[in-house]
Amino acid sequence: MKKDQMLPGRRSALRIVACLGAAATAGLLVTERSGTSGGAAATRPAGGPQIASGPRAASGPSVRASGYRLQPMTAYAPPRYRRALPPVRQRPFLRMSEAGRTMVLTFDDGPDPRYTPDILRTLREYDVRAMFFVCGEMATDNRDLLRRMADDGHVVGNHSWSHPLITKLPPSGIRSELGRTSEVIEDVLGTPPLWYRAPFGAWNKHSFEIGAELGMEPLAWTVDTLDWTEPGTRTIVRRVMEGAGPGVVVLSHDAGGDRAQSVAALRSYLPKLLDDGYRITVPRR
Repeated sequence: MKKDQMLPGRRSALRIVACLGAAATAGLLVTERSGTSGGAAATRPAGGPQIASGPRAASGPSVRASGYRLQPMTAYAPPRYRRALPPVRQRPFLRMSEAGRTMVLTFDDGPDPRYTPDILRTLREYDVRAMFFVCGEMATDNRDLLRRMADDGHVVGNHSWSHPLITKLPPSGIRSELGRTSEVIEDVLGTPPLWYRAPFGAWNKHSFEIGAELGMEPLAWTVDTLDWTEPGTRTIVRRVMEGAGPGVVVLSHDAGGDRAQSVAALRSYLPKLLDDGYRITVPRR
């Protein structure tokens, strides 16, 4: 026999091994085909679909890598949340519905470097938070005072850009007055204002609609100190104390004229309100 000629017994053994290998390959193909063409569905109970969970899920046919790569990756991205816009009001809030003896102090038309710092110092001395409805043309020139307001925990609201009579403006004018001021506040503080107040307390349908579009609620007042008329410090104090009550919103000014009386009045009536058991706070949204 030649050296390269295979023995009959060895040839038979190799044929058996080859047949077994072919049979195994055919079995794997049948298993994969049945697992991807509804074979797993045939094993479901007649009672309807069931959601696999835990170890039972692991016992089913594995997902092919190619199928996994086809899954949309956006399905794993965290959802994006946007602040819900407030409803369009038909009238502004006149008072707050806080529980207990609470009041809100508000200051309009600023910030003014002549008077706003003194008001901030008094509020800080008594650890009190207030609301400042700022005009855009004042805010853009006194951004440091906006930051001080926010750093002290006060609420910064929108009081238009140039303090016009809103009811005399077209919708485009109202949007410009409110929108530009909101942009300045957001640029300085990182967040847009959540409250606005119409100059002179003059509101209309368009101002409510545009304010809501910008994410703001309208706030008016309960007690008007009329401090802009410069009636005297004692008169301002008397008006605040006589109008004090749960949920009352007090209107004063820190700009728009000589506000020395407003500054002095705050130093007088604030400790009296606190001694009477009132909690000076700001509304939450």
